[in-house]
Amino acid sequence: MKYVETDNLSEIKGRMLTETETFVFRCHPGVSCFNLCCRNLNLFLNPYDVIRLKQNLAITSDQFIEEYTDIVFRPGHHFPDVMLQMADNEEKTCPFLSEAGCLVYPDRPQTCRAFPVEHGLYYDAKKDKTRLVHFFRPPKFCQGRHETAIWTLTSWEADQEASFYNQMTVKWANIMQLFQNDPWGGEGPNGQKGKMAFMAAYNIDAFRDFVLNSSFLKRYKVRAQLRIKIKSDDVAMLELGMAWIKMFLFGVLTKDIIPRR
Repeated sequence: MKYVETDNLSEIKGRMLTETETFVFRCHPGVSCFNLCCRNLNLFLNPYDVIRLKQNLAITSDQFIEEYTDIVFRPGHHFPDVMLQMADNEEKTCPFLSEAGCLVYPDRPQTCRAFPVEHGLYYDAKKDKTRLVHFFRPPKFCQGRHETAIWTLTSWEADQEASFYNQMTVKWANIMQLFQNDPWGGEGPNGQKGKMAFMAAYNIDAFRDFVLNSSFLKRYKVRAQLRIKIKSDDVAMLELGMAWIKMFLFGVLTKDIIPRR
């Protein structure tokens, strides 16, 4: 899911879907294009994607970031993007692609899980509100769109077990919206603040070590239930990380964390 940066949604390619509209799609080994969509991708990973993938692979978040991702700084963006690094072969396949399909399928990223639907957060300036938008956007070579299975956004989300993924991705997209403004005070995202914020979002294992083994909990009051969970729960750690980024960089206070006086 991404923040939709346009004033005219009709400019976006694909068919915009309402909650009640239907689309046709089914992917299976019998379609001629099976696995073709898993090649040469610009696949952006959200923090929850990284948690699920590193757990699937039974490695640390440090190891996952080092071995499987590229960190990209795009012009005009004030926070780095994390992209899945494609395999070093002629077709630049996904590193988790096998002849039989996806090796990490139960923990595949949100973008793969939502395919062929793309989700975005759209800021409506007239109403001063952010809302979800959805587009049916299979590539031209996709034969799955000619199958007979009919879906709504709700039934597709349920079938792909995507509900919690989508919730976590919306939370992250709302934080990325805050990064429309530069919070770094001239030092840029590679400065100390930037490194701390990146750790809080993407390097959950390192952030846990920092929180539990530094003066962090003496300086910040963490909601009691969350404080108990962060010792072993990566999602709870991410929730704390996102709340801390809001407060640390943008002064946005939440119920999860407040400075101690």
